[in-house]
Amino acid sequence: MFATIFKPDSFEPQNHFYEKALNANRAPGANLFMNMSISRIIERYVHLNPRVDKKRLTSLLKYKPTHFRWAGADLFNVTTDEGKRKMVLIETNSCPSGQKSLPTSEDNEKGGYKQLIDNTIVHTLKEKENELPEGIYCVMYDKNYMEASGYAATLADSLDQEIFLVKFKNGDANTVKFDDGIMYINMEDGWIPVKAAFRYVTQKPWNRIPLHTKTLIFNPIVACLAGGRNKLVADMAYEFMNSELSDFDGLRIETPYTIRNVKLNEVPLWIKSFGGIGVVKNPYSNAGQGVWTITTPEELNDFMKIKHEYDQFIVQALIGNYNWSSQTPHGKLFHVGTIPNRLNKIYVADLRMMIHYDYTKGCFRPLAMYGRRSLSNLREYLDGVPSWDMLGTNLSVKIGENEWNSDTSRLLLMDQKDFSKLGIGVDDLINGFIQTVLAVVAIDKMSNRLLSNGKFDWDLFKSINSDQELLKEILE
Repeated sequence: MFATIFKPDSFEPQNHFYEKALNANRAPGANLFMNMSISRIIERYVHLNPRVDKKRLTSLLKYKPTHFRWAGADLFNVTTDEGKRKMVLIETNSCPSGQKSLPTSEDNEKGGYKQLIDNTIVHTLKEKENELPEGIYCVMYDKNYMEASGYAATLADSLDQEIFLVKFKNGDANTVKFDDGIMYINMEDGWIPVKAAFRYVTQKPWNRIPLHTKTLIFNPIVACLAGGRNKLVADMAYEFMNSELSDFDGLRIETPYTIRNVKLNEVPLWIKSFGGIGVVKNPYSNAGQGVWTITTPEELNDFMKIKHEYDQFIVQALIGNYNWSSQTPHGKLFHVGTIPNRLNKIYVADLRMMIHYDYTKGCFRPLAMYGRRSLSNLREYLDGVPSWDMLGTNLSVKIGENEWNSDTSRLLLMDQKDFSKLGIGVDDLINGFIQTVLAVVAIDKMSNRLLSNGKFDWDLFKSINSDQELLKEILE
């Protein structure tokens, strides 16, 4: 299968947005937040958190990343048993979805596609122009054709030239190759060199894209290994960032209580320490795969019987209902959930916040947002309903090897109808945005630690993440 070529003026909104997003209007609160200047966001946040150092917050929001320029975060709106609400970071994603789910404005039919391409990617290309090999521009992807093709069509317009869209699945050696750091794509006339590639490759990207390339890869693989697709290293990056922020009360990355580098036989011990309730994660998976919510001995037994691909896990405190959330040294958190529906049912919901570094404004900016709710409503007590049905919010459905679908029935848009269901307001969106920026800065700084003077620090990486199966997969 050869690449698809996108020419200028080929962007058609119906091909790159969900129909329900095309026919929706943004909720006033969501629209207000998306259009707030960075100074207004800072002013509001500091007003509500007066112990925060405004200069410090400003410097973080204006931090210019070296590697991690575009990202998404999944956040939960939670509360403590004292009633203190906050947005908690669940994970950060180096190839996030979201463009197809955000209702566009009348004056920009390309929405966030154009914002990311024009204000981040084109500027990155100009910044790196003298370092790049000769070749074509391409978008490579392994899932989410709707958004990958949207980026290709937008890039064609912005660069005023043909853009090649190539599918690069896990285990595929026939469409893309790397030779002496240069990426090549397979076309009818042979292998064509690539100058720069926008990457929407999500599944184990490090097993077929090298760490070191002469072709510009956006985002590079180091951003994945430093936390963008590695929950274990991400947690270490957040810890480093919180240590830096220790003198600035009110600024910290909020995550569930997390234990890293857990061996399989240690999982039951940690789950027991959380009161028999917890979450176990394969640190390197995404799209809702490799996550197990444990609320009963049966669910723990089912997890232990699985033949696992990797040697290490992370175990986190489970955020559920007040009556059955994990007990940790820091107390427990529980879901605020959606506004009760007409049957008085409350559902777990998350918020995807996509951001980018905007060269034109010199700061991070929100790019897209959407919410997702669980399949089953949140029960007050565990009553035999599988816990994942009550807690899992991811929409991706794996239908085969390297084949995916999406359950859009649980998608919550930032429109007037769905936004009100989420039970959040502008201040919650601001909190979520700042949590996302802090996480991205933390991961970019970890990337810089790991990739110093152009060389990957294997000793440091192995000291943090010694999983032998993962180490075998990484291409230098």
